[in-house]
Amino acid sequence: MSSELALRYVTVGAFSENSYVVGCVESGRGVLIDPGGEVPELLRIAAEMGLEIQDIWLTHAHIDHVLGLHEAVETTAAPIWLHPEDRFLYDVAPQQGQAFGFPIDALPELDESFESGQRLQLGEHALEVLHVPGHSPGHVAFWFAGSRLVISGDVLFAGSIGRTDLPGGSYETLMDTIRRVIVPLGDDVRVFSGHGPPTTVGEERASNPFLAAG
Repeated sequence: MSSELALRYVTVGAFSENSYVVGCVESGRGVLIDPGGEVPELLRIAAEMGLEIQDIWLTHAHIDHVLGLHEAVETTAAPIWLHPEDRFLYDVAPQQGQAFGFPIDALPELDESFESGQRLQLGEHALEVLHVPGHSPGHVAFWFAGSRLVISGDVLFAGSIGRTDLPGGSYETLMDTIRRVIVPLGDDVRVFSGHGPPTTVGEERASNPFLAAG
């Protein structure tokens, strides 16, 4: 691979959610991941990086990760991707918003579905879609083996893990996912989460109290 994956994020909204711009500078192909807000800033960053947003990828369909989706679609006309097991959450976004005090209209129609183990190409950069349930049933992560990084959404955080008390959540499933899917990627792998700062698998294996708890 001739260059490093281009990646930047903006922390947005009351939930301090990380929205990502990721892409390949050589091809100019970019994606938005979990646009939770501040879409004009995300698109400004994409332009600064020399990227054109061609897809919108959702790690999962909780409200804080989709609050900017309407604006993102209206601005870019990019197709939306989601794992089908999170469709039920996507469809009840207005009810999610009401529960958390964030009014939101029904979300735009979905265009594409992620599959576990699916291999995609982002310009020169290959990635694998990892199915990582527990925080939500259809949660996915994006594994860029060539760049030794994973965009993990709300699975593993620096010093913590995703909450499991929302509909479809399961603590046992999440911990199994982390140990079976995320940890084997390798200690050197950088983890870019849906909230909080980046970390590494090794740092979390050594100091995350949830992993230490067994």
